Amino acid sequence: MSEDGLVLPAYGGASIARLLPSVVAVLGLPGHLDTVGLPLAERVCVLLVDGLGSRGLAAAGASVAPVMHGMSQVSLTVGVPSTTATSLACLGSGLPTGAHGLVGYTFRLQGHGILNALRWSTGVDPSLVQPRGTLFEEAAAAGVAVSHVGPPEFEGSGLTVAALRGATYRPAATWGERIAVVGDALRAGPRSLVLAYVSDVDATGHRRGVDSPHWRAQLALVDALVAALLEQLPPGGLLVVTGDHGMVDVDLASAADVEGDPQLSSGVAQLGGEPRFRHVYARRGAAADVLAAWRERLGERAWVRSRDEAVAEGWFGAVEPSVRGRLGDVVAAARDRSLVLAGSSAPHERRLPGQHGSLTAEEMLVPLLSAVG
Repeated sequence: MSEDGLVLPAYGGASIARLLPSVVAVLGLPGHLDTVGLPLAERVCVLLVDGLGSRGLAAAGASVAPVMHGMSQVSLTVGVPSTTATSLACLGSGLPTGAHGLVGYTFRLQGHGILNALRWSTGVDPSLVQPRGTLFEEAAAAGVAVSHVGPPEFEGSGLTVAALRGATYRPAATWGERIAVVGDALRAGPRSLVLAYVSDVDATGHRRGVDSPHWRAQLALVDALVAALLEQLPPGGLLVVTGDHGMVDVDLASAADVEGDPQLSSGVAQLGGEPRFRHVYARRGAAADVLAAWRERLGERAWVRSRDEAVAEGWFGAVEPSVRGRLGDVVAAARDRSLVLAGSSAPHERRLPGQHGSLTAEEMLVPLLSAVG
């Protein structure tokens, strides 16, 4: 962590991009190393809890989540920005943001315009947007029974195909179904890898804030889910619990609004990202002026960098030429409780007291919890 609180991603070390390479290493796939310290196992379930940050889990305490607090725990960094689409691609591909190319919640895609990486768009091929192979494909080719257990509506979605292809999708609408389906999937072969996903912690945090009884109640339910999954583990099976980002409670009353602010909107052609992390695409020849204006206007409320500066500092890891144009000419990562709204094009942004995307410890650090059955 830098002196001003900025947390850089550890793509080659303790990061979400190294989790699946470590998992397939303990499953015996050649060419991979366990860099996060997992025990050997032939059956592994990775539970991804959307919105679960290390700081949030610690603040809730063992009284709220005793099972998770009793598991072996270290912290990982997520990628930049700290948002679901980017983290899922880091997880599935084992690559940094600049290599897999899902550079945010929304971003500019050549020949298309602004792509929403959660909702996707008809006519945009996910396997072309993210053409690199996944660890699930590699594990399946090596004879591992690979499953993805999640909500039915995510089966075949653009993000699922782009970030997590290669696993057999096992739809399960309720948590009870997911517990049972995970148990079946773990026993699908002599070696098995299961990714299970739940989104309720993230949804509650967005709607109610992280420092709320609602969020703590939802975390307690996730703790009960973890306990149930531990009971599903076959002897010697491994459960790994992690998150895709943390979250902060924001100050909506003092938010900057690009649409209503001439200093922020001047020279801007398109806006991507989300309120805690903006990709700013400048009009031709205006990038330097936009950078200067955003720095002056936001001051200490955001880390504002040119594309080249952010790349040089390692925000996105090594950036492929095909990905470079997806990054904003200017990128702005909110500090403290700040945020930058898009205005009337995204009215929902004003209704979310809990948000994420930036490079604070609360957003960038996620737990890596593990236990053997």
